[in-house]
Amino acid sequence: MERLIGYMQEIGPVRAALLATLFTWMLTAAGASFVFLFKTMNRKALDVMLGFTGGVMVAASFWSLLNPAIEMSETMYPGMKWMPAAVGFLFGALFIYILDKTMPHLHINFGDDESEGVKTAWHRTTLLILAITLHNIPEGLAVGVLFGAAALGMDGASFAGAIALAIGIGIQNFPEGIAVAMPLRRQGVSRFKSFWYGQLSAIVEPVAGVLGALLVVFMQPILPFALSFAAGAMIYVVVEEVIPETQRDKFTDVAVLGFIGGFLVMMILDVALG
Repeated sequence: MERLIGYMQEIGPVRAALLATLFTWMLTAAGASFVFLFKTMNRKALDVMLGFTGGVMVAASFWSLLNPAIEMSETMYPGMKWMPAAVGFLFGALFIYILDKTMPHLHINFGDDESEGVKTAWHRTTLLILAITLHNIPEGLAVGVLFGAAALGMDGASFAGAIALAIGIGIQNFPEGIAVAMPLRRQGVSRFKSFWYGQLSAIVEPVAGVLGALLVVFMQPILPFALSFAAGAMIYVVVEEVIPETQRDKFTDVAVLGFIGGFLVMMILDVALG
């Protein structure tokens, strides 16, 4: 782990963010590759995986993003250390809210008549991919911003913490890849196309990660706002998308246990490594 941290420090925050988010994308692709082995997946298992994803995102929002943002604000904004976290969190949620209302998309367990955003005649497959792409923007942004914060030596941020966040996001991306590809396969999409669309949904993460790192390196005063922005965006996605998807069948209780498991995994990673 120490050698990995040293390597990430040497290559700089932008390349470190790129490598970390490529890792998270690769785990999404690994999950999507399950369509080559199975055509369907038990709904109970799918709900548990979605719950796990939500737990990781909520834990990461506090332990990896909001908490460091508040620590940084103690010196950057004395007397108003609450302000950057509050403002960034609010605008992060509003950003995803606006995208949610304008970008056509369809959540995984929802019917065709429940698509959201601007009405369109786009195929269900396209709408599913857009939903997960929307989901992945704040994840990539969070990783990139934290690497940028670590490179600047800000209080509460470290390369170890950024790596822990990338590992946590990657772990939850694995079942997410399955959760995207399997419904497509079940609808009759070919194995290769199901895999292709499944992995494609996470390709936005490296883009968002690099942009996040560049943003904070060149605009240091906005750093706590950027961390909180990513947290607000992630929480919005969990409450508006992930949790409702797990509560539409009879497996609500095990989905909640999946959420608890995801929260614990991310919390342990951040505290142990960060």
